[in-house]
Amino acid sequence: TLFGHPTGLFILFFTEMWERFSYYGMRALLIFYMTKQLLMPQDSASHIYGLYCGLVYFTPLLGGWLADRYLGQHRSVVLGGIIMAVGHFLMAFESLFYPALLCLICGNGLFKPNISAQVGGLYAPGDPRRDRAFSIFYVGINLGAFLAPLICGGLGETLGWHYGFGAAGVGMVIGLLLYLAGRRTLPAQPRSRSVAEASAANPQDTRNRILGFITVCLLVIVFWAVYEQLGNTMALWVDADTDRHILGWEMPASWFQSFNPLLIFTLTPLVTALWARQARRGREPSSPAKMGLGLFLTAGAFLSMVYPATLYAVDGTPVSMFWLLGFTALLTLGELYLSPVGLSLVSKIAPPRMISLFMGIWFLSQFFGNLGAGMLGGLWESLSRPVFFTLLAGIAFLAGVL
Repeated sequence: TLFGHPTGLFILFFTEMWERFSYYGMRALLIFYMTKQLLMPQDSASHIYGLYCGLVYFTPLLGGWLADRYLGQHRSVVLGGIIMAVGHFLMAFESLFYPALLCLICGNGLFKPNISAQVGGLYAPGDPRRDRAFSIFYVGINLGAFLAPLICGGLGETLGWHYGFGAAGVGMVIGLLLYLAGRRTLPAQPRSRSVAEASAANPQDTRNRILGFITVCLLVIVFWAVYEQLGNTMALWVDADTDRHILGWEMPASWFQSFNPLLIFTLTPLVTALWARQARRGREPSSPAKMGLGLFLTAGAFLSMVYPATLYAVDGTPVSMFWLLGFTALLTLGELYLSPVGLSLVSKIAPPRMISLFMGIWFLSQFFGNLGAGMLGGLWESLSRPVFFTLLAGIAFLAGVL
């Protein structure tokens, strides 16, 4: 053990950190690369962005099924990592743009559900450390997401797009090597979950839990459709409509995408401490209730952008970056109430032999959400900025009520 947790947790932590570094590094540059280098129209670039990010979360359903039935979790992670590394390096060639995206999509499908499923597999049934383990794991995800725009985005915008994409590929290779080095610390097969074992004796209870889980996933689709504007239309807002000057220095637009993971490091201890305090008083919200609160916070984030968007519409003067900080803080709180809670929910509900498949179902909600994000992004130039932000806030609020 290490810091009270199995050593394997930290192997998975750093593997996922570097994989997320590669993903978010490439994503930080994608919308700019399409509009500035490939000279695509904004609406087409937004749709491609949404389709790519959506398919990244569709293929885990297939990858989870393949792992459960044929490949196993370990081989799926290794194979997926290799395919993704190839995809990142193919981004160095403009003529191979679409094959590169295809490699990244397919590789992620094998990697994503099986790395997450192994976190729960490190703990015996009823082990109270499991929920905390997912919080630690989620910090690893966001550590990679924080570093990626700074390094890959900085290289891409200053030295050239392909330097940024190459750095993302190097990150993926490092993550894969770490996983192979620490493979012996991981369980050969995922262990049973206490809730899953209890449900197995009662088929009706199992069906109810699965139906409830699917219902939650349907509502989570709305969250991702709104949230994923971060790398889509919000990136365009930062680039064109925000004053990014700090003491005479202009911050690269891609660095904005580091605000969200940075705030996750800051806010996660506060949120988990609040939940612990509520639990001691018997008032901790249920998992679906936390997700509903997350949607309300997301609605508040986009509602907070209506006023600065109105100011910009008056005379076209870029608005202060502080509005973005407030927006990102609210959106991050919404994410903390929804995303890691959902991962933990999967580990509690899924039958032991279907854990990777159920992770794939969870990520499928992000697939449909990203498709919705692309469709919403296509409205960026046809709607005024205040109307666009009000629309997103209204959609998130309605889903929170439901």
